[in-house]
Amino acid sequence: MTTHQIDTLLVEDSGGATGDAVLCIHGLGGSSNFWSPVMEAFGDRRVIRPDLAGAGRSATPDRLSIAAHVAGLIRVLDVLGIDRVHLVAHSMGTIVAQHLAVEHPARLRSLALFGPLAAPPEPAREATRNRARQARQGAVAMQEIADAICKAATSAETKADRPVVLALVREQIMRQPAEGYALNCEALAAAEPARIEDLAIPVLLVTGDEDGVGTPAGTAALAARLKDVRSFVLQGCGHWTTYEKPFECRRLLADFYR
Repeated sequence: MTTHQIDTLLVEDSGGATGDAVLCIHGLGGSSNFWSPVMEAFGDRRVIRPDLAGAGRSATPDRLSIAAHVAGLIRVLDVLGIDRVHLVAHSMGTIVAQHLAVEHPARLRSLALFGPLAAPPEPAREATRNRARQARQGAVAMQEIADAICKAATSAETKADRPVVLALVREQIMRQPAEGYALNCEALAAAEPARIEDLAIPVLLVTGDEDGVGTPAGTAALAARLKDVRSFVLQGCGHWTTYEKPFECRRLLADFYR
């Protein structure tokens, strides 16, 4: 494993023995670690896992948008000399991934989206902007956000049986840079759907039956817009898909790549 600094981004690079590469995009409040539970599914492919701008160990810019994330990720591929990738994404990252796929179709082999959404529904936009304002109050506010997300964005099964998952989600969000998290909230709140109807690559959609962000209904609506799609709803799963159902996610990815 090698860690690169590409402009302001910290990027983990697994190397890999084949010509295929996988680019993994985490969601709001996440980091490259979101993909650790499913790394085995990628086999001997090269796996590229950046912390997005304003998240994890990457620097916080003055402003952020979905378009800025797309440009930053294309820059990562160019610097690493990677022409085409299998793209895997979660949550807000699925919006970034859809725009990247539409704007740079020649760079993609396939698309796998976990907890996917086309864009936030209107009621969620103002709530997300309010969360940005809350985050800017600092560390105590980030702890409150983390506690609220653990409560609202994980399944009843996870809360009852998987305390380590709750601790992981809480820690991941609490350790986000407050301003970076706020900027990413604002980028998500402003996001618009990508025109995915003409995508010619295979697409995998995975969500949880208790996912209130990438809802089963929203995932079905997304699937209806795609030409070559496989869609799955995991039982007893909230929005933190690879943490809550790691073995199921790993199996679905491995099957998809076969």
